[in-house]
Amino acid sequence: MWRSLGLALALCLLSYGGTESQGENFICKQPPAWSIRDQNPMQNAHGSVTVVALLQKPLIILNHSFSAFPPNYFRLEDLRIKLEKEGYSNISYIVVNHQGISSQLKYVHLKNKVSDHIPVYQQEENQTDVWTLLNGYKDDFLIYDRCGHLVYHLGLPYSFLTFPYVEDAIKIAYCEDRCGNLSFLLITHIFPKNVKRSTIFKCF
Repeated sequence: MWRSLGLALALCLLSYGGTESQGENFICKQPPAWSIRDQNPMQNAHGSVTVVALLQKPLIILNHSFSAFPPNYFRLEDLRIKLEKEGYSNISYIVVNHQGISSQLKYVHLKNKVSDHIPVYQQEENQTDVWTLLNGYKDDFLIYDRCGHLVYHLGLPYSFLTFPYVEDAIKIAYCEDRCGNLSFLLITHIFPKNVKRSTIFKCF
């Protein structure tokens, strides 16, 4: 009970503070338009809850820190599978690599570590930096609702996937209308370790 209350309070505070308080508040707004080469990942994900992760492969991984907080790119696929098994389907995952030269050189390594089921986008050197547009930093997670509005922007330490905050934020965006921009019917049947939902919605 206390764990649930603590998580709810933390996520409530993060909705209106946290990472986004360092700059313009984008909560419940659509993100600035961004694309990589000829692809528009956010447009392609419209109609589903979308998880955007700003990840990069570090130059050096210290063994002692790895055991306590393994890099998020190792755990993102585990989270995707866990949510899918619990009935949270049709969630889009997007990883955007850092724009720096060192990150570009490690793009293939990052892509191989993430998942075959999660697209990893490499920014071009001369394009507007997506991380800057989104007011984001390394290991930030941005959770968007089905209409493309930002519900949560989680930064470190809350975005470590060893903690439950990212998972709970995704579930809230999936089940609730935090931004008041959805008109939908949500029918939920809860079974042990499984949640099945049928949803009809429209944006306004």
